Amino acid sequence: MSKIAVVFHSGYGHTQRMAQAVAEGAGAELVAIDAEGNLPAGGWECLAAADAIIMGSPTYMGSVSWQFKKFADASSKPWFAQEWKDKLFAGFTNSATMNGDKLSTLHYLFTLAMQHGGVWVGTGMMPANTKAAQRNDLNYVGSFCGAMATSPADGGADEMLPGDLETARLFGQRVADLTVRYRR
Repeated sequence: MSKIAVVFHSGYGHTQRMAQAVAEGAGAELVAIDAEGNLPAGGWECLAAADAIIMGSPTYMGSVSWQFKKFADASSKPWFAQEWKDKLFAGFTNSATMNGDKLSTLHYLFTLAMQHGGVWVGTGMMPANTKAAQRNDLNYVGSFCGAMATSPADGGADEMLPGDLETARLFGQRVADLTVRYRR
């Protein structure tokens, strides 16, 4: 049985809802980075034991939150010992606008994974990019390198669109499926 961890920071609850959807699809354990940028007790051990690590952060000012950055900087300890080398990695993000520079956040997560010697997993989903596409369709935001969601700045986490959450769930499922294949 593969072990998957979803490590994430959420400022207003939207990224947490995405993390929950990703974890549901992946059968993963959630590791929430707190408001001070710290992992919960046992968080580092969970990541060390994981076959795959899925990372999530809201996109703030074109990158990850400072809390996620604090976690990333602290991951230099497992980096130095190459403890996460050859694990599968994936990432997701949310911002208030359709673009919101979310791709910069996913590139940050990808770079962090590569520095750890990891293997990146993309969405494997076609975008909803036809004239008939609706905002609630799967992968409407159209990302290949990680799951993206858009939540209006004045909308609560409970108002996230089911299509974005289903995209996150299916993304988690893809990571889980590939983890089984990768670990054979």
